[in-house]
Amino acid sequence: MRMRKKPNLLPRMERAAAVLETEPEALRGRWRKALPGCRALYVELGCGKGRFTAGTAEQNPEALLLAVEKIPDAMVVAMERAVERGLRNVRFLDRDVALLPEFLAPGEADRIYINFCDPWPKSRCAKNRLTAPGFLRLYADALPAGGEIHFKTDNRPLFDWSVEQFEHEGWTLREYTTDLHAYGIRGVMTDYEAKFHAEGVKINRLVAARGADTKTTADGTPARLRNASLADAKGRADSLAAFEKKEKEGRP
Repeated sequence: MRMRKKPNLLPRMERAAAVLETEPEALRGRWRKALPGCRALYVELGCGKGRFTAGTAEQNPEALLLAVEKIPDAMVVAMERAVERGLRNVRFLDRDVALLPEFLAPGEADRIYINFCDPWPKSRCAKNRLTAPGFLRLYADALPAGGEIHFKTDNRPLFDWSVEQFEHEGWTLREYTTDLHAYGIRGVMTDYEAKFHAEGVKINRLVAARGADTKTTADGTPARLRNASLADAKGRADSLAAFEKKEKEGRP
C-alpha cells in the first residue's frame, strides 16, 4: 500500500531533527560514542511509524537504536514519537538497507530487528526480501559472533521461506514461534502488529544468531534464487516440528 504524502513534511522533519542523523557514514565504527554509557547497538530495518522503535528504546535505555527507513513520510511520524517521549537513545537514518556496510562497521551492531517487511511474493523479486541470502550476509558482516536477528511477520509463507534461508546460510535458530501472542502479548508491538493481532492474525517470530558457520559477504555472492515464489515455501509443519524436537532434546 502506498504511503500517503504527509502535509508539511519538511517542517515536521526539521522540528524533529534532533533524532535524525543526516550523515550516518561519518559515524561508522563510532556509533557507541553518540550515547554516553552505551552498552549495545541495535538496528531496526524499516521502522515505519515508530511504535516499535519508541517502545524498544524506552525499554533499553542503555542501548542506542538506529532506525533505518527509506520512506520519509513514515519516518517523520516515528521521529515525532521519539521526540514527544524525550528519547535520547534513538537515531533515524534515511537510508536503504542495501547501504548497511556504508554506515555500520564489521561486527559493530549487537542486534538487528526486521519487522513485517515487504514479502515480495513473486519469485523474480525474491532477492528483494530482507531475509534473502544477499541481505543475510550483509547482516552477518555487521554482527559479531552471537549477534542476533529478531524477525517478525504475519506472512506465514514468508516466514517459512525465511527459515529455510537462515538455516541454509548457517544461522542458529534460538527462538521460533508461529503464534507469538497465543498466551498474551509478548514484547513491543509495531503498528501493523497491533492491528493484525486485534484482527486475530497470528504473528510469526524467530531469533537467529550468528555462529561460526554463518556465511558472510566474504563467502561470495549467493547463488541466484530460483523457484522462490512464496507459494512454494516448504517446511511449514516440518520446520516447526524439527525445532521443537531440538528444544526438547536440549540441542542448539
